[in-house]
Amino acid sequence: MSNLIKIAVDAMGGDGSPKKIIDGIIHNHKSNKENFFRIFGDKEIISKKISNRIDIKFYEIIDTKDIVKSTDSPLEAAKRGKQTSMWLAIDSVKKKESDIVISAGNTGALLVIAKLNLKMLDNIDKPALSALWPNKKGMSVVLDLGANIDCSSKNLVDFSIMGASLYKSLYPNDIPNVALLNIGSEELKGNEIIKETFQELNEKKNQNFNFSGYIEGNELMNGKVNVIVSDGFTGNVALKTAEGTANFITDELKKALGGTLLGKISSFLNISNLKKFKKRLDPRLYNGAIFIGLNTPVVKSHGGTDYIGFSNSLDVCSRIVKGNLINKIKENIK
Repeated sequence: MSNLIKIAVDAMGGDGSPKKIIDGIIHNHKSNKENFFRIFGDKEIISKKISNRIDIKFYEIIDTKDIVKSTDSPLEAAKRGKQTSMWLAIDSVKKKESDIVISAGNTGALLVIAKLNLKMLDNIDKPALSALWPNKKGMSVVLDLGANIDCSSKNLVDFSIMGASLYKSLYPNDIPNVALLNIGSEELKGNEIIKETFQELNEKKNQNFNFSGYIEGNELMNGKVNVIVSDGFTGNVALKTAEGTANFITDELKKALGGTLLGKISSFLNISNLKKFKKRLDPRLYNGAIFIGLNTPVVKSHGGTDYIGFSNSLDVCSRIVKGNLINKIKENIK
């Protein structure tokens, strides 16, 4: 067990829990025997769902009947007490019993309870919510996605360093290109904070990444930039717009190919390409937002994902730990 990556799992958060959480753990374990799961939740229910499906040496169940509800405000969640599955999972990494924590539960509650329990990294003022987005060439890290509405130029510089460190921990052989999300590519475009950040990053020499200036919204998916940085308001709008566009395209394509006989024939003839298209836009492949800036990374799985999506977010957890994310951030933050 000492050589295994210890993942603290809030088994009671999100739709269909704990079944989908346990099914996700089982699915993940089939292809990855490097993880040990510390599972927090109702032991009676969880034991029945996991029994004989994974060797007991790869998991432990910490019993609690208390949960954070999806309808709780962050303050209500914190007041529920220290025996909820979410709180105990976070406390596990605080006590160094686990390497990383994951939950599919209430996002606001998760961020607040994490901030209450875990310390900020030195020289970082605000943590950021980041995620992986698909692009033409592979994947991009995008942050902040809603944790901070108002940001200073220092915050955006910190996000650049943290985002590049996250990318390096996931893709250790690459040097990422970092860009600021803006309304134009010219140096004079944008508000004063964006322009100040541009100047600071332009002057800062960092071996961890290359600064590529500004990127506009229509270029987010072209693959030329690996880390895209913005304040939480702009980043969240961009995220929801991208998700909505992807859903719109997928739905319209289904209608076009399934509505007529000619469409159905065309669909049948192009079934291989359609499967590739569907897989490329499958949100389960990119499941797992990462809350970074604290002394332990916190992973947020989408509450509505299925067990495949949760399994993929467990992969993100193990890759982050193996990639030494926290040490990479510490080495580059001044």
